[in-house]
Amino acid sequence: MITKAEIAALWLAACPSFAPAYEESCAAYEDDRLYTHAGAFARHLLRLHRSARREEFPAVAGFIERLHTEGDPYTREFATIGILEGIQNVWSHTDVSPEEFLPFLQPVSAASWHCLNQFWAGQIPSVPDPTRDIPL
Repeated sequence: MITKAEIAALWLAACPSFAPAYEESCAAYEDDRLYTHAGAFARHLLRLHRSARREEFPAVAGFIERLHTEGDPYTREFATIGILEGIQNVWSHTDVSPEEFLPFLQPVSAASWHCLNQFWAGQIPSVPDPTRDIPL
């Protein structure tokens, strides 16, 4: 089971180009503020996407999927509310649609992405845990 303490190492293994931005975020904030670092990650992915440097996106998607499928409750929630919602939020405030990231996601993460969309559209009252509450 993946725990909070293991997330950073897996994150940087999946997306080595994020290391400098992660280190800057850690220097500016406490190391264990993963939700703050998720914002930096969303901005990093946006820069990669805009410059057509998406080579790490499949590994990033695999990392997010593992957090959803192998994580403890904190880790699963972080995958959805920290990482996926961070991407949706950051990208939606630019000229790039967050939906451009969706094709890279694997099944459980994609289900979680859709639940976030439904939640923000007022179609569901809360974002369910996709590994427990959504039939895939």
